Amino acid sequence: MPAMNRDLSRLLRPSSIAVMGSVWAENVIAQCRKMAFGGPVWPVHPTKATIAGLKAYPSLAALPAAPDASFVGVNRHATIGVVAELAGMGAGGAICFASGWTEAGEAGLQASLVEAAGDMPILGPNCYGVINYLDGVLLWPDQHGGQRVDRGVALLSQSSNIVINLTMQARALPIAYVACLGNAAQIGLAQLAAALLEDERVSAIGIYVEGFDDAAGFAALAEAARRAGKGVVCIKSGKTSASRDAAASHTASLAGAAAASSAFLRQAGVAEVTTLSELIETLKIFHVHGPQIGRRLCSLSCSGGEAGLVADLAAPFGLTFPPPTAAQRQRLGDILGPIVTIANPLDYHTFIWGDGPRTTDVFTTMLAGYDAGLFVIDPPRPDRCDPSSFQPALDAIAAAGRSTGKPAFPVASLAENFDEDLARTMMAGGTVALMGLETALGSLRAAMTPAGRPGWRPHAPATVADARLMDESDAKALLAQAGVAIPHGIAAPTLAEAGALAGRLRAPLVLKGLGFAHKSEAGAVRLGLDNLAGQAEIDGATGYLVEEMVTGAVAELIVGLRRDPVYGISLTLGMGGVTAELMADTVTLILPATAEEIRAALMRLALWPLLDGYRGRCRADVDAVVAVAGTLAGLIADTPAIEEIEINPLMVCRQGAVAVDALIRKAATR
Repeated sequence: MPAMNRDLSRLLRPSSIAVMGSVWAENVIAQCRKMAFGGPVWPVHPTKATIAGLKAYPSLAALPAAPDASFVGVNRHATIGVVAELAGMGAGGAICFASGWTEAGEAGLQASLVEAAGDMPILGPNCYGVINYLDGVLLWPDQHGGQRVDRGVALLSQSSNIVINLTMQARALPIAYVACLGNAAQIGLAQLAAALLEDERVSAIGIYVEGFDDAAGFAALAEAARRAGKGVVCIKSGKTSASRDAAASHTASLAGAAAASSAFLRQAGVAEVTTLSELIETLKIFHVHGPQIGRRLCSLSCSGGEAGLVADLAAPFGLTFPPPTAAQRQRLGDILGPIVTIANPLDYHTFIWGDGPRTTDVFTTMLAGYDAGLFVIDPPRPDRCDPSSFQPALDAIAAAGRSTGKPAFPVASLAENFDEDLARTMMAGGTVALMGLETALGSLRAAMTPAGRPGWRPHAPATVADARLMDESDAKALLAQAGVAIPHGIAAPTLAEAGALAGRLRAPLVLKGLGFAHKSEAGAVRLGLDNLAGQAEIDGATGYLVEEMVTGAVAELIVGLRRDPVYGISLTLGMGGVTAELMADTVTLILPATAEEIRAALMRLALWPLLDGYRGRCRADVDAVVAVAGTLAGLIADTPAIEEIEINPLMVCRQGAVAVDALIRKAATR
């Protein structure tokens, strides 16, 4: 795990810069000049007298002083010696640009680099660098699209190309920092993000992450950012492939990389988005309005088509538009007249178009009853048209936001339909223009992400060596010992012995062959038997389990827990049975989780109404489900030898819940 608590202030906000590597040094010098960096830039080269018009020093020892920040653009083998010398002379930190380390199979070489750095912070290796647009600091060997700002957001990425593309945006996002992690050999994601957020001029941070090196540290970072009034927005890549082998259980496929990472981010209070456009727009919201907006939205447009489009596009994002209050309807009707139908989304027609005071009155009256408002407006392009007739509506949006203290968002239906200069001017006055209707809706949903539970941290990741599938009868005995209800049953090594003992049980009976991870798929389950007379052997069975069949269940659920190599332990809840993966109606939490959080997760299931008495059905004993999940969470957390627990199905009745099938993977104890 990367070392923590290094001071990155000199590296991120240097007064002096040293650059090494001929071509790369020239590029860094050019970028520093372009941004008017005010301090000295010292090229270091053993043979050249000048680089990019600046005096070149033959060695680090010849420099006037130890540099605050250094861009090391030499080959990987030379990098180690340069870093060691910088550390020895008291330099403030270095960007290690060269590739060919762990990513190329050279783990030992990378370890030598970390050792050479000692206490001096380094970013990388295989790192593109850092841009500080606040102070004009460019430890960066390439073009970029940013400009100097007094305040803005930080962009942190594990991909240099992604973050370069983000700097080219034309959406009026003020960018304060750009930083790349590279291989993160020493400084990890959470530490670099924390160092960027420490700058009071940074309002929020957007992160493109391929993998978390320290989930608990990142959760702590997110909590600290919230306390400081700064939002964290994240795109997590690599979510389409399962993080672990899914052969043993349904849980493994249902709680894969995507579900686990999204659950972690949600519980940490981090806004997750799926596109770069949403990342930018969410950061704009956070930059002006802080790390969270409320869920009650209103939408206003002068077109019925736009109002309908907003409602249609919002549904997949889970966004709704509560109706106006009676007082709002009365006031809006008085202004707009009898022809306009007062609703939310509101089509206010064009009767008031160009009338600034009346438009402001309508916008303010509507927005006052909600947490935030969308005002769909696409100003004409200024290069071919005259957009002046739209200014009264834009002024009214800003005025409504100021007078109510609520976020008022002008939203262009197409991203290119809102001029960047206009958006920048409005943002300076506290009004955030969102570009692209669907992108805006996704960003608003992300900006509604609530804060994580104070002090929440995931369990530490742990591996279980040589975990093996337990016999179901043994697995159920372990569950019963923990307090989970199981069916009354008997186990026997042969079918004949099982038949002889089955008379102790009350029909209908269930016969199972032991030794299978998925019994139904293997044809190893027989239901509704009066007795075992005439039953054929089950091919491949290592033994037999006969149980009293559970009847009268309201629902079948899956409850699965598994150790995760990044996030500690995941808990998956959903509709179960043989169609669990087909339906894929599941939710995932990262442990620890409270009973209230488990219940809230169940309520996010699409089929939650079936548990809650849909259309007169019996209500399921959700309290029993929550209790079972909590018991299993404690069992796996307190038993390091257990890698995975799955109950599928958990038969949930009007009172109680019974683990009908159980799968546990556990290391053999000595």
